[in-house]
Amino acid sequence: MRLYGLLGYPLTHSFSQNYFAKKFEAESVQDARYENFSFASIDDLETQLFQKNNLCGFNITIPYKKAILPFLHEQTEPVKEMGACNCVHIKDGKRIGYNTDIIGFAHSLKPFIRKHHTHALILGTGGAAAAVEYVLRKAGIFYQFVSRAKSETTITYEELSETIMQQYLLIINTSPVGQYPNIDEAPHLPYQYIGANHHLFDLIYNPVETKFLQLGREQGASTQNGQEMLVIQAEESWRIWNS
Repeated sequence: MRLYGLLGYPLTHSFSQNYFAKKFEAESVQDARYENFSFASIDDLETQLFQKNNLCGFNITIPYKKAILPFLHEQTEPVKEMGACNCVHIKDGKRIGYNTDIIGFAHSLKPFIRKHHTHALILGTGGAAAAVEYVLRKAGIFYQFVSRAKSETTITYEELSETIMQQYLLIINTSPVGQYPNIDEAPHLPYQYIGANHHLFDLIYNPVETKFLQLGREQGASTQNGQEMLVIQAEESWRIWNS
């Protein structure tokens, strides 16, 4: 029985496990199963995960998309460039790192992009943000990271002025703020400066409409959640594992 799964912590809910369970049933895949690997420490991988002889691949979510890199034997060029991995294929005993978030984000965002979406705010600086940055850079869209703490590459939410908000018309939330069960939370944006030319993309899929998306929609912005992105990246993972 081939074993696949999702690595992260905590895994209070899992789109991936439910998705692959339904996929295996629908496609009569009887020689594979998909589990949740919820480890409080990345150091648990060597003793608990990598000892499973039937492990053929796994996905990675918060907080291990960057921490997984030292455990890989090989990395694709995008993973090397962005420093984040969300999909591992185990082939001939080697752990090969991929990033399927790139394809999921790029394909799901494309139908919503308009000519005026030349500048983007990336909320958060984790592994998912690295994939978003990669896609925007390849698309020629200027981006600015926003975080609670200021650094050489980030500005804070308190620095988001009306001028900035009117220039940066694409806003992508890569942080877990607003994710179930904390559904009443939202990134601290000056939502009064959001309008019909804005597009808000929340990588969160649960709830379907986060507070972030709700506040943007009420200001006239177009919005989308991370559901389609997750489906695309899951299918790309399955393709990689069976290539």
